[in-house]
Amino acid sequence: MWSFETDPDFQKELDWIADLIREEVEPLDHVLGSQWNIHDPAFEELVRPLQRKVKDRGLWACHLGPELGGKGYGQLKLALMNEQFGQSRFGPIVFGSQAPDTGNSEILAHYGTADQKRKYLEPLLDNRIVSCFAITEPQGGSDPLGFAMTAVRDGDEWVLNGEKWFASNARFAKFFIVMAVTDPDATNPYQRASMFLVDADTPGLEIIRNYGFYGEAEDVHGHMRWTDVRVPAENMLGDRGEAFVVAQVRLSGGRMHHAMRTLAESTRCFDMMCERALSRTTKGVPLATLQMVQEKIADSWVQLRQFRLLILETAWLADNTPDWKAVRRNVSAVKAIMPKVLHDISERALQIHGSLGLSSEAPFTDALVNSYHIALADGPTEVHKLVVARETLKEYQPIEEMFPHYLKHRQHAAAMELYGDRRDAARAEIEGGAKAAI
Repeated sequence: MWSFETDPDFQKELDWIADLIREEVEPLDHVLGSQWNIHDPAFEELVRPLQRKVKDRGLWACHLGPELGGKGYGQLKLALMNEQFGQSRFGPIVFGSQAPDTGNSEILAHYGTADQKRKYLEPLLDNRIVSCFAITEPQGGSDPLGFAMTAVRDGDEWVLNGEKWFASNARFAKFFIVMAVTDPDATNPYQRASMFLVDADTPGLEIIRNYGFYGEAEDVHGHMRWTDVRVPAENMLGDRGEAFVVAQVRLSGGRMHHAMRTLAESTRCFDMMCERALSRTTKGVPLATLQMVQEKIADSWVQLRQFRLLILETAWLADNTPDWKAVRRNVSAVKAIMPKVLHDISERALQIHGSLGLSSEAPFTDALVNSYHIALADGPTEVHKLVVARETLKEYQPIEEMFPHYLKHRQHAAAMELYGDRRDAARAEIEGGAKAAI
């Protein structure tokens, strides 16, 4: 059954989450550095008590099943929760749902051995450690078929050589999940790479430089060099040549969570824009009375509602279909529209705030830059638009005729074949009756 209502009991949980985020989590954004820097003593002092509150409430790591300490919530509930988490950059980690650890935990839960789960998964789920998903390469960009890092078997080990680029949180990570080419001559190009689990203190790992972008608290995206990094054979995740299969375990759900957090960030900008429009005057009247300002507010509200409904529909479909492959078009559509929504709304909010909006005191330039970030992370917008188009066109077939059937003269001819005789007979009967009456 389709419904736009939230279960009353779950709504109470959402209200509790919203209150905690607003009153105690959002202030962390202004007093702490990176939300992944769990080694900061201030993190222990300020964040751990909030995490305990969440655990006591039973809302910790709700994307995981009960066997792993979570609620096993479906994508619809997770979407609604992430809509609240996204109000603060510390929101996800306070609730045990921060990327990339959520996706990496799903990979470990699915492919890890019992020993690996004890060593890596359990402390990761408890946020005693954080992790890094190292997949992109300097020359590869968004094309994983262009990756060059190699993994060569040597006895009971694999030896990894190459570079990784924009490896987020590499400087804080306890371990890496990394893709490397194991079978360069495989006929199927998507079976050339495998996925590995690597300790961060393994000899041969080097962070060449950490990169950041405007609005981030610290530079956390590592350019890494891997030189003769030896990994035990049992640390291959999934079978040889299955890196792309393994990666899909984490990507689709993560894209949905990012989308709801983006919705939250966009909504914050929208709320500030509306407040400013009502508060600020020019030429003796509030900005809110000016038609071009009203147009910005109206366009933003419509974008927010359209985006939110697309996310929730996709989440509902994911909960009611066997796997993510069945909803790949929806997921890609969500990912494709996400950066534009944040860009457009933050830009309008900045404009309405004038020079104050442009300043580093306001959050709008941060949001604008982040809109470009999310247009690149987890696959660029262009790739996701291609997926939407490709999946859509599978539902259609070409025609052999030169002129399509929907031209008016062809539609008229088909309609006449179906209804022409009856139409003419009905009209003749009426005309005959009229003549008889005369």
